[in-house]
Parts: sequence; C-alpha cells; structure tokens
Amino acid sequence: MGTAIKDFLKSLNPLRAHAPRETQSGVLPYRIVGSRLTYLLITSRRSARWMFPKGGLVTGATAWDSAAQEALEEAGVEGTVETSPIGSYHGAKNDENQTPVIVDIYPLKVSVEHDEWREKRQRQRRWVTIEEARNLLDDREKIAIAVALDARLRHQLKAARQAQTR
Repeated sequence: MGTAIKDFLKSLNPLRAHAPRETQSGVLPYRIVGSRLTYLLITSRRSARWMFPKGGLVTGATAWDSAAQEALEEAGVEGTVETSPIGSYHGAKNDENQTPVIVDIYPLKVSVEHDEWREKRQRQRRWVTIEEARNLLDDREKIAIAVALDARLRHQLKAARQAQTR
C-alpha cells in the first residue's frame, strides 16, 4: 500500500488524527495562607480563556523546571515545583496545525510574586479558590487536576493540624 493511501487512512481514524504528538509541561501555582488555599490562573493570549501556565519543554531542562520557567514568564511567580505531575490534560499547540499535545501539570508552591514579568501585558492573572477555579476553567480535565491538588493539599493541612494537637 502506498504512503499516500496510508496517510489518507490514518486521517480517517479520529483517534489517530487527534493523538498527542508532543508533550508540554505546566504548573498549577498555589499558596496557603493560614488554612486558606488559593490557586493562580492566567488567561491565554489569544482567547483570554482561563488556564494554567504551560509551554513547550526546554532542551536540557527537566519537564518540571520547564514548567516553572513558564510560571515565571507567563504569570510572574516563582516557588517550589514538585517533580511529579498532579495530572495531565489534552490540548492543542498554538501553531498553524493546532498540533495535539498532552500537558503534564506540576504543583508549584508560590513563594515570590513579581509585580513585573515578561508577559504581564499579554495576560491577566487571578488568585482563586477551588470553587472559583471550577467556574473559570472550561475543561473537565483541567478542573479535575485542580480538584485533585486541592484535595491533596486539604488532606495535608488536616494531617498537619492533627499532628500539632498531639
């Protein structure tokens, strides 16, 4: 069978046509003030939809370090990034072909929030509760990631409070 025919048949298979061809990394920035958890969302440049800071992997850097760099450039925050993702979601790269990607999201505990950052004039950023995040995020996979991190952090806070009372 010729290459053109194989390519045509692949294009008819919706699972093949939309299979991720690239991996990106991003962060879900959070902070804990007392017992209150908040999460940082940013807007995309093109559609102004709420999302997590994310981008392509930097050559020679780990996925989590690449994600932390995106947080600094897109949201103006720095902190401690975990080395294991809390979850992943499917998206599309902002290129001519809208190349399908899978984005691994790493929790980032924010310790520094800059007043000026690289993409400040291109994006908005907003600290939100988990309830607000559920309303602002427009994708079930992203909401599930935020909910998973919130549940884990709440469990850790509860365990820490219980340990203090012993």
